Parts: sequence; structure tokens; C-alpha cells
Amino acid sequence: MTRRRVAVVGGGSSGLACIKSCLDEGLDPVCFESSNDIGGLWRFKENPESDRASIYHSVIINTSKEVMCFSDFPIPAHFPNYMHNSLIMDYFRMYADHFQLTKHVRLNTKVLQVKQRTDFSRSGQWDVETENKEGKREKHIFDAVMICIGHHCIPNLPLHDFPGIDAFTGKYFHSRDYKTPEEWRNKKVIVIGIGNSGGDIAVELSRVTKQLYLSTRRGAWILNRVGDNGLPLDLAFTRLASYLQKILPFSYTCSWFEGRLNKRFDHALYNLKPKHRVFNQHPTLNDELPNRILSGTVQVKPNIRCFKGSTVEFDDGSVVKDVDLVVFATGYRFSYPFLGSHVVSVSDNKASLFKYMFPPELDRPTLAFIGLVQPLGAIMPISELQSRWATRVFKGCAKLPSTAAMLQDIQYKEKAMAQRYVTSSRHTIQVDFVPYMDEIADMIGVRPKILRMLLTEPRLALHVLLGPCTPYQYRLNGPGKWAGARQAIFTQWERVTKPMQTRPDKIIVYFKNCEFVTLCTFVDILYVLLLYCVSGVIWGFICLSTSQITFL
Repeated sequence: MTRRRVAVVGGGSSGLACIKSCLDEGLDPVCFESSNDIGGLWRFKENPESDRASIYHSVIINTSKEVMCFSDFPIPAHFPNYMHNSLIMDYFRMYADHFQLTKHVRLNTKVLQVKQRTDFSRSGQWDVETENKEGKREKHIFDAVMICIGHHCIPNLPLHDFPGIDAFTGKYFHSRDYKTPEEWRNKKVIVIGIGNSGGDIAVELSRVTKQLYLSTRRGAWILNRVGDNGLPLDLAFTRLASYLQKILPFSYTCSWFEGRLNKRFDHALYNLKPKHRVFNQHPTLNDELPNRILSGTVQVKPNIRCFKGSTVEFDDGSVVKDVDLVVFATGYRFSYPFLGSHVVSVSDNKASLFKYMFPPELDRPTLAFIGLVQPLGAIMPISELQSRWATRVFKGCAKLPSTAAMLQDIQYKEKAMAQRYVTSSRHTIQVDFVPYMDEIADMIGVRPKILRMLLTEPRLALHVLLGPCTPYQYRLNGPGKWAGARQAIFTQWERVTKPMQTRPDKIIVYFKNCEFVTLCTFVDILYVLLLYCVSGVIWGFICLSTSQITFL
């Protein structure tokens, strides 16, 4: 029987995961990558390419290696917990070589068009037209298509919101075009936007500029990569913490977390405190920004009112003269020009997709979008889970709900997102890391069975429940089960500590496996529950007293 052919559009981290999942399910993948190498967003290039993601030279990822790795291929123990983009590329190449993925990738091949065949309602097949670097065009027939181009391709440059920018005598560009700081030594620079890119670029430029101004409309809550006891912050986001966040009142979890952030530095004092709560916006991770503000090399300013030559006026009436550069760290837009609007339409960075993956009204579920999410965590394990589910749907091993049920789920998520997040184009594809992965894992049948583990293997269950939610948890059972998953979970703390223990004669063992971290996390959880219970008791006394007074 002929193996089903699957077109994978894009050779970044999501594309590699798709190739691997296709091979695991006995499908025949062909990956079309428009550039000359794999890696997508994480491959640094001096000159940005049109309609492609681009990073600056110093970029370090915001998620730690144990949380961001592929679920059956741990990142080497000696790699640092937060990796430079060059090391991420090394890891991708190791992954591709180990599973022999590169032979399925066609480099320098752009996808021009993806459209349904005339018999799509019966066959579910797609016509895919491509063009190589010599300009030669080819037409292919595929049984399914996976779109993996991400959402960092088209810069969002809202110049219409900045009167006078056309007459600005300095230079301006999008953060996508920023590479290194040296050109701007002893210059005055304004960075617009306080997302992760805006914060990182502001910090880096402030080391060489005469003065750096960071302009933000709303402010932001700033998280630290370095968490308690010097461990990566995201290792504290456990499965138990995720459960508690669901059951505790939203205001309590926000207040507790904001209190923790303000202990590091008072956001109001630093002119950064937003009106919204910490979980109402995608947070900004930056270890150095408070230090740069404290030293005066970064000044936080409100939104820009207008440009006048080389002078910039802000909403508070303050003025900065002789500005040399403005960097717009104002995010990205996504679109799919090779797909017909009747297949999927994108408006204001919104696309109507079931679980952010499947167009709900196709006759056949043979098209999936992989990695089109903005998680509060790592994208790699999410893309991998999505690709595992999609390939099983393509094979017929898993079925999607009815069109009505999918549309209902989409509307529910849109409503929930609108209620929780401040209005912004960056929040249209927002997901919570653990809940969303569990949601997809349920569709595949690979969600960890913690209650069963508590009875059969309590030590593993405690690691899964109280330890960091690492991707290996989704290889413990079900389709795609990996024999090494259990051992990977038990040894994850060894890989966390390994790159920091670089003085063999002075090694200090801070904890054995996850006991120390679990204790800290458990104490924090008890503290929150105690506050919740105490406040409930106080409120009960108030209600009781009030009722007695009323009765008298």
C-alpha cells in the first residue's frame, strides 16, 4: 500500500518535529524550506530575508533547556540552561541527524500555492506548487499538508500611529532589522515596545549609547530568567501549580505573583507598573532591565505623541532632542498568501482554527497549522505534541469532533481570551503552557496518568506532579511511548546542574534530584492556600457579624 505523502511547509523547529512525527506514523514527509538551511527563527543571518523571521546576534532563548527540548531527545547535559541561538541550532542539527530528518528537506524551495484538488471532498488531497532558487516551478500532489512557518515573519510597523515619523531626520527600523549595537555608540536611541525583544534590545544598546529611552504605552510586569535559588524560573511552573491556578481565584494568584515580582524590584517605583494584572498580558522576561534603569542608562517613557525633525515628544509632554535612532519592537503579523482565503482567513492576527491547528469547516481534516501559538512557555514541545496529534488524524487513528463542536470550542477560546487579556495583536494566539499541552495530549492519549502512577510508582508520580513539567511526561504512555522517558525525568535535575558545576574541586551539591526544589515549591503552595483559607475565615466572620447586627 502506498504511503501517504505529507507536505511540511517550513524547516524550523516545528517543521523538524513534523517530519519526525510523520516518520513515526509511517507517513512520507517532504519538507519545503525557502532558505538554504534548517532552523527557522533560530538561525542567525546578518541580512534579514524577505518574509522570514530574523534575530539579532546576541539572542538567548527565554525558556530553559529541560522545558524546551523535544520529548524523546534531551539536550546534552553540558549545554547551558538558557542557550544562545548558536547552541539551539547545534541542538536542532543533532536532533535532525539522530533521526535522519534532513534527507526529507528540500532547501531553497519556496511554496507558491497550496490548494484543494478538485476531488478534495473524497480524497482530501492538495495540489502544492513550489519554486526553487533557479526559478524552476514544480507541481506536487500530497495527501496532507502541515504549515510550520510560525508567526514572526511579517514585521508590524504601525507608522500611522506616530505623527511626523515621515519627517524624522534620524533613522528608524523594526527590531527584526537590529543585529548589533556598535553602530549606535554615543547616540540617543528610543526603543518602542517592552516585549521580550524590546527589553533585550534596550538593555544591549544602553551599554553603548549616550542615552536609551524605552517607550511603553502600558508598562509591563518583568520576570527574571533566574528564579529562586538560582534555578531557571520556568522549572517552578509545575503541574500542581497549574492545577492550583485553575481552582484559586484569579485575583489571589495575580496578587501573590505580583508580590513576588515586586520583591525583586518595585514596578511602580521603576515606572513600569501597568494597570492590568500580571496574568492579563504575556509577560516580559529580562534579568538586566532593572539594573539598567537603576543606573540611568535606560529611562522609561510613555508612548510617543509625535516626531518633529530629530525631536520626539511623549504623551506626558516631555521632549527628547537630537534622537539618532528609533527601534520599533512592535511585534509581528502572520498571513498565508499561498492559501486561499476560503481555506483559512487571517484578520487582525486572528485565524479561526480548532485548537489553533485545524480549519473546522474542511471536508477532510488533512491540513494542520503547527506552532501557531504564543505560549507562556516553550514552543518546541507544543509543536511536537501538535504534530503527533495531526499525523494521527491524517492516518485516521484519531478523529476530530463535529464542525459544530469545533466552532463552539473556537468561540469559547476567543471569548475567554478577550476576557482575560488586554486587547493586543500579540494575544490572539495566547495559550497557557501546561493546560494547552494536556489538552492536545488528551487528543492523542498520552496525558500522564498521575493517579495510576501514585498507586504503581509513587516516586515517578511525585516527580511529574511536583517537578517541572518537562516534555518527557508525554512519552510515558500511549502512542509514541518512549522507553527512555522515565529515566529522563529522574535525571533532569542532573542536566540542570551540570553546566553550572564548572569547578570540579569545589562542587557543592544543592539538592538530590528534585527534593529541594519540590520542598520550596510546596512551601510556596502552602503559603498561598493558607492565605486563601485565612482570608476566607476572616470574610466568614465579617459576614456572620453583619448578619448578627442585621438580626438585632
